[in-house]
Amino acid sequence: MKVLILSMNYAPEQIGIGPCSTGWAEHLAHAGHRVTVVTAQPYYPDWRIAAGHRNRWRRTVENGVKVVRCPHYVPRQPTGMRRVLHQVSFALAAMWPMLARAIVRRPDLVVAVAPSLIAAPVARFAAVLAGAKSWLHVQDFELEVALSTGLLAEGGLLNVASRLERTMLASFDITSTISPQMCRKLVAKGVPEGQIRELRNWADIDAIRPLDQPSPLRDEWQISASHVALYSGNIANKQGIDLVLDAARILRGRGDIQFVICGNGPDRARLEASAADLPNVCFRDLQPRERLADLLGLASVHLLPQIAGVADLVLPSKLANMFASGRPVVATADPGTGIADEVSGAGVAVPPGDAVAFADAIASLLRDPQRRARLGQAARIKAERNWARTAILQRCDHEMRQLVFK
Repeated sequence: MKVLILSMNYAPEQIGIGPCSTGWAEHLAHAGHRVTVVTAQPYYPDWRIAAGHRNRWRRTVENGVKVVRCPHYVPRQPTGMRRVLHQVSFALAAMWPMLARAIVRRPDLVVAVAPSLIAAPVARFAAVLAGAKSWLHVQDFELEVALSTGLLAEGGLLNVASRLERTMLASFDITSTISPQMCRKLVAKGVPEGQIRELRNWADIDAIRPLDQPSPLRDEWQISASHVALYSGNIANKQGIDLVLDAARILRGRGDIQFVICGNGPDRARLEASAADLPNVCFRDLQPRERLADLLGLASVHLLPQIAGVADLVLPSKLANMFASGRPVVATADPGTGIADEVSGAGVAVPPGDAVAFADAIASLLRDPQRRARLGQAARIKAERNWARTAILQRCDHEMRQLVFK
């Protein structure tokens, strides 16, 4: 197949959507397909153009994939309106390379990854021009997330955006997403069931395995506490990481627990200032991918806070790698939500925003090594069964071939 992919996030971004889009594209290329990706300059999660990149047009070949990078606006403080401008700037910049390749290269399949849904019409129009099949992959429901995090308010703008979202979601030949709950939400938004596919993000279960000895990061970071409660990933408002600091305050009298917040993002400076009085909290930069197994193996328990209302709007890709590390997860999610269902049997889910329950769940797991080991083993089994990279990417290839050649 000739495959044209529009994804705002791509390598070298190490967390979030970037690794998932990169994995898709590189797997398809290694399977023999001709793959072109139109993407933005790498900016996530720091919200600035990554070192070694300039905000201008660039074409490269990376691991068998032709990559076209577009210039775009990156706000230093990503408020609601600035995020909209950020996404619109990418959609406008991506329009020319997408449409030019649709006309000249005539792809068999055009794929759009949302976010950014604002750019999805560009991919849909490219598919029409090329006479190609179209595929939309939804990583999260942007409007509801923006509403839940206060970036968007109820009103006329939301109503207009919701109608446009429903139209766009149903306009592609296939619309996929990453969890059963999100598939059901697509149905509720008017996408016919026959057009919906569940395609999860994945864990690299070969590279990330339970460590059989202490992580080398323990010595490098001079961690003397017996246990580490680890949050790793993007540091932004939808993650609700303030809850980690609240739990650290509740448990600050316990010298055997060190809270480690590892990552970057727009909320980090504020959180560091808020944690200045907490000796049991330390912040570390996002680690390179080759150190991910050491980082995740540092944890006695993983922390997955989420603000109320987003548990069925996203399924954080980092959860898969947490499971692969063989450590239990303490998450915030209401019963029956996607995150609660995933964590069940491999950790503990407590109500969003309940710092006391969050702290109690952490402390309970840390004082019960047998339960912690049992849940960690179950987490690893879940990763192998439901999140294996090779199986998921092979299914992606199979589904795309079926769409194009049926």
